[in-house]
Amino acid sequence: MTKKNATARLIHFLVGLFIACLALALILALAVPIGFYGMAMYLSPTLPSIQEIKTANLEMPLQIYSSDDKLIGQYGNRLSLPVTFEEIPKGLTQAFLAAEDASFFQHSGISIKGLGRAVTEVVTDDESQTGGSTITMQVAKNYFLSSERTLNRKLTELFLARKIEDELSKNDILTLYVNKIYLGEGAYGIRAAAKKYYSKSLENLTVAEMAMLAGLPKAPSKYNPVANPSRALTRRNWIIGRMHELGYINKAQHDEAINAPIGINLYQEKLDVNMPYLAEMTRSALVNRYGEQVMHGGWRVRLTVDSEAQKAAESAILTGLVAYEHRHGWRGAEANGEPLEKFRRYSNMSPAKVTKVNSRSFEATMPSGENVTVNWSGMSWARKYISADRIGYFPSNASQIVSKNDIVRLIPTTNGNWQLGQIPEVQGSLVSLNPETGAVRALVGGFDFNHSKFNRALQGWRQPGSTIKPLVYTTALEKGYRPDSIVSDRPIQVGDWKPKNSDQRFLGDITLRRGLYLSRNLVSIRLLQAIGISDARNLLDEFGLDKEKLPTTLSLALGAGQATPLQMATAYATFANGGHRIQPYFIEQIYNYDNKLLFQANPQQACALCFNEQLDAVNKKLIKDYEAKIEAENKAAAAKDESISAKDKATDKKDAELKAENNDKIAKDDKALDLDIYDASPYSDRLKAPVVQYVRAEQAPRILKPRVAFEMADILRDVVQRGTAVKARALGRDDIGGKTGTTNEAKDAWFAGFHPTNATVVWMGFDQPSTLGRREYGGVAALPVWMDFMKAQLKDTPHQWVSINNRAKSKKQKQSIIEMMDEGAAELEDDTADEGKSAKPVKTTTQQRKPPAPEPVEEQIQNRPAPEKPKPSRTDDNNPQNKPLSATPVARMPPMPE
Repeated sequence: MTKKNATARLIHFLVGLFIACLALALILALAVPIGFYGMAMYLSPTLPSIQEIKTANLEMPLQIYSSDDKLIGQYGNRLSLPVTFEEIPKGLTQAFLAAEDASFFQHSGISIKGLGRAVTEVVTDDESQTGGSTITMQVAKNYFLSSERTLNRKLTELFLARKIEDELSKNDILTLYVNKIYLGEGAYGIRAAAKKYYSKSLENLTVAEMAMLAGLPKAPSKYNPVANPSRALTRRNWIIGRMHELGYINKAQHDEAINAPIGINLYQEKLDVNMPYLAEMTRSALVNRYGEQVMHGGWRVRLTVDSEAQKAAESAILTGLVAYEHRHGWRGAEANGEPLEKFRRYSNMSPAKVTKVNSRSFEATMPSGENVTVNWSGMSWARKYISADRIGYFPSNASQIVSKNDIVRLIPTTNGNWQLGQIPEVQGSLVSLNPETGAVRALVGGFDFNHSKFNRALQGWRQPGSTIKPLVYTTALEKGYRPDSIVSDRPIQVGDWKPKNSDQRFLGDITLRRGLYLSRNLVSIRLLQAIGISDARNLLDEFGLDKEKLPTTLSLALGAGQATPLQMATAYATFANGGHRIQPYFIEQIYNYDNKLLFQANPQQACALCFNEQLDAVNKKLIKDYEAKIEAENKAAAAKDESISAKDKATDKKDAELKAENNDKIAKDDKALDLDIYDASPYSDRLKAPVVQYVRAEQAPRILKPRVAFEMADILRDVVQRGTAVKARALGRDDIGGKTGTTNEAKDAWFAGFHPTNATVVWMGFDQPSTLGRREYGGVAALPVWMDFMKAQLKDTPHQWVSINNRAKSKKQKQSIIEMMDEGAAELEDDTADEGKSAKPVKTTTQQRKPPAPEPVEEQIQNRPAPEKPKPSRTDDNNPQNKPLSATPVARMPPMPE
């Protein structure tokens, strides 16, 4: 009985347990969808709109070109080139399905198998070849979510995937995926990756290459064929096997793909000419206007600068700096016993390690491992540096100059030999402008951009010395003085200040013309006294100098205050163009990635009338030249095609096989590739600008009377013919003018010169102002650099000179004074100037470096009163504070594409 009861209780317990389990199963079966639905209701309001991911943005590097279409700079490493579904090769789609989501076209956004596989991978720490996320889930993550691994993010990804599947077609989802997925090396999307790894368009990819790209989404760095070729090859071959297993390719295609080499032809753009000061100036201007995204917008920017002119400017500066170093002696080796790899090349100066010292030569090892010999002629200049004013005796043997294991600099010579050099401590800059338009023709910011990125041409505030005198004298000419007006060069005392001339002599009464071309300090001071400091400062402001950086004392006449080389070039352009104020600019055109013109500069012209009269003829010639160029390119392409078709097919095939073997390493010169196959190489992305057509120009404001501009230009021509720049007569031209400038203790050396087609300024000095040496006047340090540059620029340029006639038929704008009275505003005629002010220059608020306080200027001028701080006046109301003139794009620039 007891036994029966026990059996009954057991049966009852088992039945109850079964019913409980059944109830639990039923509850769970109802709870999961209810919970899933509840979670969906909770997350749904926070989910983004799927319509936001309908488009993918193009991203390509910013490219900067010279006016003659030489690539001089490139910024940005992101590549994204969206494609449509129709542009995706079928084989590439199959490769990605095989690698990532074979059931993509069957599931509804979430794959239970895939999730299970992902869980197994996490639990067992097994590296599966496929991930757990479907392609739809990856789209959700790539477009909307971060890569953090949290439950909330994963749930959001699941619900987003379902939402995407509900609102988009499978084709749309796949297109979004292949356009956004990161594939390493800065490439986003399949078209960018095909370009980056193979320099090919999608249509030219082989099965092996498609499989390689399809293997990257799982871990772009781990399976990168550049960084990890063996891992990448293993994954590629697994994907090829999957493609065969799924029936996407046959056995022959499988075997051919498996045996194919990696065959990388990495997309690596190579600059035609490296001009970093110009490139960085352009990048900075665009980033300031549009933000960092401009470096990925695919823009092609063409500058006003000709590459040959720029190379001539850089060469002239380098030659001038090396010449200065030779005049002041050898400072010794950079180091001794240090590894050569620690030292980098600057400009044309390569580091080298001395291995053997002979009596009249030494031997050295270059970074390449090459052994070279420096003969006596290449080192005999190296007298010992003692100070800026003293050097030692000439050396008699090589051991007095170098020792074994010294790290020195070597410069190649034109005859194939080597010369001992040293990195200059002195710096220099050069700015060259087109006086008619303000276009920058050349700009050098220093010795070497990699040595110092500070751009002295734009940011170097220095005392201009005697180069400011022509601007002061011009004020006198505007007020009625003439070149033959008599001014005293006798001693003068202003308070405790007793200024002197550089030669300590006094010439008595001399003409204004002679006072300027001989750079007489006392004449300049007396003129400034007569015309008034305020009026002089106002005109200097119109020339382009910053009024707030000019003193309000008589020291202004000798170049106290501060100016940049660009400002001085702008001022001297006014003499070259007959009295007009031009605005410097350097961006000529901007094109998008598809070579569509976004922006064309249209600067104000010194003679808009002259430009507009010839406009139709110029535009017709541009069209004719462009059509001739296209025709020549087409003929060359046709000739090449004929040549290729005539070759033996078997030989072509063999060559192709050899090329494939050689392509295991990255191609170094994309132009050597077959551009029919490698049709997405850097060469294919070069600027291919349509024909340029100019529009009518506006007139630049006149700030000087035509007669005054002509008279000052004529006096400055005398500076070259009989004054302080007489050395420039060696150029053999009588149609150039300019002015030397040297500040107190020779801390700055200048030459500002011009021809009617070119206004160029050269500056030399130390970044931390100190003496260049007692003999380093502007005519010694800066003028030879100007001559070196201008010799190339004026070659084949016909003789011409500044016209006294008003070519532009322009007038100085009449200035009025508005006086506020009880009855209202009354306009009074300004008796102090017969013609008024021009528009103020465009000035930037950016200033990266502030120089030390101004010091007295001009050669050996002593005991001068310190400049007073400028006082505000009503004429300053419209002048921006501390906003120096800068070279900028003209006012109207294109909007940044979104």
